[in-house]
Amino acid sequence: MTAEPWVTAEQVAHHLGVVKDTVYRWREKKGLPAHQIGRLWKFKLSEVDEWVRAGGAAEEDVASNPPKAKR
Repeated sequence: MTAEPWVTAEQVAHHLGVVKDTVYRWREKKGLPAHQIGRLWKFKLSEVDEWVRAGGAAEEDVASNPPKAKR
């Protein structure tokens, strides 16, 4: 059995079809599982997939956070 490789934010972004900034925002604000190795953030795609399936990437509830009126 081979160990699952660590991947970069860019690889996670490609895997999920989002931009890299979204990956970092989800890590910071929504708890996307990541591990800091030195100055770098690394991810396991199995953990990312599990987080997505659990609803981690879901949009925030618009009813509880209505958009602000434009002035």
